[in-house]
Amino acid sequence: MTAEPTSVVSADLVSVAVRSIHAMADGERGIFDALYSSDAVDHENRVQPPRSRVPGPDGFYSTALWLRAAFSDLHYDIRAAVAQGDLVAVSSTMNGRHVAPCAVYDRDGRVDTVFPPTDKTFAMTQSHWFRFEDGRIAEHWANRDDLGMAKQLGWIPPTPAYLLKMARAKRRAKRS
Repeated sequence: MTAEPTSVVSADLVSVAVRSIHAMADGERGIFDALYSSDAVDHENRVQPPRSRVPGPDGFYSTALWLRAAFSDLHYDIRAAVAQGDLVAVSSTMNGRHVAPCAVYDRDGRVDTVFPPTDKTFAMTQSHWFRFEDGRIAEHWANRDDLGMAKQLGWIPPTPAYLLKMARAKRRAKRS
């Protein structure tokens, strides 16, 4: 199978994909309207709050707010980005400091686990895949080193004291 040559249009799609990753760290709400189609799907939102599971810019912006709430100094280093046709792949590293509870949710949108802040920094490798329609992101998939991040933040292996903090944080999150 012969790869399709990267075109000028594809280079523009790469720029949009890279901007979308940086927008997760610090983009204003209006930027998301320019990046995502109104029915864009995030295939990676299974552990996110229910408000992040809606299609379009609202869901992606909610994901950004969810990340920003738990992690300060959030930023992404882009390693590489390539395009072929309507697909763009971006290799990146997400960096930050865990400063507030990070809640993950079950399939039904209920609080599953809450990781209390550790004030530790992390650098997590990720690859993001985007499919475009009419110059906007229509679908997003990602592969992330969640295990590596969890080890850096001290989430695993958990100490008995951290397990107790997790249980308390989960109770608080369920109440709010």
